[in-house]
Amino acid sequence: MQMHNFFLKKRFDQYFLKDKNIAKKIVNYLSFENYNTVVEIGPGLGILTQYLLTNNPYHHIFLIEIDEELIFFLKKFLPISKNQIIHKDFLKWNPEEIDLQNFAIIGNFPYNISSQILFHILRYNHYIPECIGMFQKEVAKRITSTHGKKTYGILSVLVQTFYDVKYLFTVKKKVFFPTPNVQSAVISLKRKSENLNCNKNILFQCVKIAFNQRRKKLKNSLQLYRHIPNFHKIPFLNKRAEELSVKEFLQLTKEIEIRK
Repeated sequence: MQMHNFFLKKRFDQYFLKDKNIAKKIVNYLSFENYNTVVEIGPGLGILTQYLLTNNPYHHIFLIEIDEELIFFLKKFLPISKNQIIHKDFLKWNPEEIDLQNFAIIGNFPYNISSQILFHILRYNHYIPECIGMFQKEVAKRITSTHGKKTYGILSVLVQTFYDVKYLFTVKKKVFFPTPNVQSAVISLKRKSENLNCNKNILFQCVKIAFNQRRKKLKNSLQLYRHIPNFHKIPFLNKRAEELSVKEFLQLTKEIEIRK
């Protein structure tokens, strides 16, 4: 891959993985359990894509890339049809546009929109049983954090509500071009089998409000729901957001939903 001939675009926050062993390792974490389609976000110069194509020739592969110059590169150097490449911003992509209903996500995600990528995945989580992603190490730690820790927050709760998360391994700066200022990490998300059984909108609202005022106890931060009957009887209101486990946030959501 002739990386030195490619014009980097700062607005896309482009850092290209150049270590083939790490690329192969990332792809090998895909389980292909109960799905046979993989969507790669931001394939860049195709280092992950190569292993997706060679290691899994009987599966369907789609690439979502926003950079037109990179799309030209991928079509030229990889054995992939134009129908498999989607020229779009992933954050504006709807899988129903191409009738995709059961697929895994993989990618070396741009640092500046990695949290937004996760929220978009959560929006369509009913279609996405698995995700293997490279994030800034700090973000990966937040996603996999548990209650009681300073790194525990909105991403931790919302992602872990829908997925079992696992920190797989840390990736050093030197394996990227150009070299980033931070370390990276690869994590896996595997969708939970149990039914959420609560209002998704209330859950998202509660979690975001609670952590945006994380120093306050929930009885003070969740003023939005103070008007509902028996608000004071809702459990956990004397705790702060970081003290509640994912399961307790779900219980809190159900209590609010019942009383509304």
